[in-house]
This record gives sequence, structure tokens and C-alpha cells, in this order.
Amino acid sequence: MEEILRLFPEMMRQAVNSKMRNRWKSLQEIRIRLNRPIELIFDEHTEWIETVRPGRKDSIFVLNQLSEFSLYRMEDELREGYVTIEGGHRIGLAGKVNTLNGSVKAIQYIAFFNIRIAKQKIGAAKQLIPYLYKNNYMNTLFVGPPQTGKTTLIRDVSRLISNGWDNILPHKVGIIDERSEIAGSKKGIPQHDIGLRTDIMDACPKAEGMMMMIRSMSPEILIVDEIGSTNDVQALMEAINAGVTVICSIHGKSLDELKKRPSLQPLFQSNVFQRTILLARGMTPGYIHRVYDQNGKNLLQKSGSINAEMDWSTSSHRYNNIGRV
Repeated sequence: MEEILRLFPEMMRQAVNSKMRNRWKSLQEIRIRLNRPIELIFDEHTEWIETVRPGRKDSIFVLNQLSEFSLYRMEDELREGYVTIEGGHRIGLAGKVNTLNGSVKAIQYIAFFNIRIAKQKIGAAKQLIPYLYKNNYMNTLFVGPPQTGKTTLIRDVSRLISNGWDNILPHKVGIIDERSEIAGSKKGIPQHDIGLRTDIMDACPKAEGMMMMIRSMSPEILIVDEIGSTNDVQALMEAINAGVTVICSIHGKSLDELKKRPSLQPLFQSNVFQRTILLARGMTPGYIHRVYDQNGKNLLQKSGSINAEMDWSTSSHRYNNIGRV
């Protein structure tokens, strides 16, 4: 996790490294708030580092590390409120906002950082993947609130589709990785295992990237994270009409909530998705709550359970589900 530790000034780096020891695999977030203790959020509990309380100079140090001493290079990220670094880790930013004509121009005085740890969990989607295939792969939507494992699952779905699984032949996959979170690319080269037959359009706006990928790389499966805008939906519809299967994710708590969003109406009116995977908050990300078919029928016999398979969680608690990754 050197790519994360390098962001901190020496005292913070030592304090975090000493507290973490060999527990990086279970860490979800590091939250830094100026003049307050550092918060470490693990899969099943939270810990605090009381010995170090970051101040304004520490904030400036972190920002310089993120921007490589050029805040101008971070202009777009400061407007969006997050930065993605090597390895796919996302750093959320909050503080005093500057506006121009009623729109956010930038976050000027950044006092809050949320470092979300990107994790690759090989096999996370192994027992889910059969639900996405019936003679061919089906248009699939992953739905869940933040930190429910959407990106972790679609990353492993990409690996499985691209490499092939059981007797299913490998397919060509194209990933539009606008936030560099799925593949965690560095200078265009993926740092995560997303499969042998996968091509990536990294740091590219989703709507433009989907059309570019179709024209340039002729994917059979197109994977996109966190759709939502009207442009995203239009591009998805164009991809589907071009004969490409789409697998994507979206923030949401339920299908009913999504169906009320104006930008998503074309997708639901056309009954685009043959599978909808509804994720819920569990003790660890990746808890599968429902798997719906195109007619809205739940294919799971029990919430969080797929054919009563084993629990893949790293937790010592045992549950009758494979849905937790």
C-alpha cells in the first residue's frame, strides 16, 4: 500500500503504518479530518489514531502529493470532489466550495479526505456469473448504495468473461474506466487482473468512451461503472442497438427508486436489463440481496444466498450465503 502511505507526511505515515501492521486486506477507508483523530474503517469495525491530529500543513502536503505539486492539473478533480490514484484508490475531498454562476468551480479549502481502498478479490463473482449467462451473456445492472461492492464484482465479472469459466468460452470485453477504479490503470496499463481478452479505455468519459470502444476494439461485452446521466443512458442504448451486451453499475437502494429517475426512463421503458443484481449493506461489501430477471422475478431463494453455497467472507462469523466478498 505504498501508493497510499506516500500521500502522508512522515508522522502520519508512521502512525498509520504502525496501526495497520498486516491488516490492509480488511481496510475499507482512511478518513482524515483536520484537527481530529484519523479514522480507520475496517470490514467489521472502526479504529482511531489519537496520537496524530492532522493540521492545515498536513492537508497541503497530501494535496501536493495528489497533484504532484500542480493543483492546476487537478482542476477537474477538484470540481468533481475526488481524485483517483495508482491502484484505483479513490480519495474523496470536501471543504469550502467556490462557485461560479451557481455551479461548483472548485473546492478551495480542503479539510476532509476520504481514502477509499480499492481491492481486487479474485473469485468474488464466481458463483454469481452463471446468473448472468443463458446461451449468451445478458444485459446486467448492478445496483447498490456506496461501498456495497459493485466495482469489486464487475471487475471480477470482467475477468471471468474475458478468460472463460467452466465450459463457457472467453469473450472480448471492453471496459470504460472513467475513474480508473475498475482496472486501476497506471499510464494506461491495468494494475488489476481484469482478464486476458479485456481492453480498457481509461480516464475517459463514459458516453464518449463507449462509442470509441465499439468503433475501435469491437467488444462483445461492454462494462461501465456508475452510470446515471442522460448521456450515459443514450450511449448504452446505442451500444445495445449495435449488438453489444452491456454490464454496468449504478448507485441506488432499490429498483423502485431508480425507476423514478428521469434520465433512466429509456432503460426501463425498453426493458433493457435481463438481469438486475441488487446489493445491500452487509458486514462486508458484496452482499447480494436480490437477483432479478427481466420480468422482475427474484431468482434467489434467500436474500444473500446463491444455492446455499459457502460463505466467502473473511469474517469468523458464518452465514449461509456466498454473496459477501
